[in-house]
Amino acid sequence: MPQTHSAADQAAPTTAPPAPPTALSLEERLTFTNALMTARLDEAKVAYEVNAAYIETEPVDLTDVVTVPLTPTLQPPPESYPTPVAALLQRAHHRLLTGGWCSGALVDEDGARCMLGAIRTEARGDRGLEADAAAVLLDAIRRTFGDHVDSVPSFNDAHGFGRVPLRMVDQAAHLANARGL
Repeated sequence: MPQTHSAADQAAPTTAPPAPPTALSLEERLTFTNALMTARLDEAKVAYEVNAAYIETEPVDLTDVVTVPLTPTLQPPPESYPTPVAALLQRAHHRLLTGGWCSGALVDEDGARCMLGAIRTEARGDRGLEADAAAVLLDAIRRTFGDHVDSVPSFNDAHGFGRVPLRMVDQAAHLANARGL
């Protein structure tokens, strides 16, 4: 007798249950986190701009922006001013750019110099020229920062970075040149 199969006897093809989701790799998690943080930062930026729109701000003094080349030691010294005090201050500025600036000492263990240390080195023993350059430098500092500045060393040591002291030595060189010193 032929065998008949009922529908119940025929096993329906079974599909395997879905595999559990695999854990995300570190790269995938970092990508998702980066996208989430970018969205949050964009929202915070917009919120800050809205909240700070009414606050008056002072314009940025662009003279504080560092404009020196990344490798000042490879730069030749600029053409010297024709007057002795201006030329001395210009050489001192170049020495600070190429040799480094420090505070708390005329010369530190790495050879970096403070403002007065650079002037003294470039004066090459001429105490009168050194004193004139220091006087013009102090005058330039006081023109910018007021009469409460006591001395060049105290001004130099009041700064944690050389940006402002270097700028002041450069301005003093321009001032000395304008005065014909």
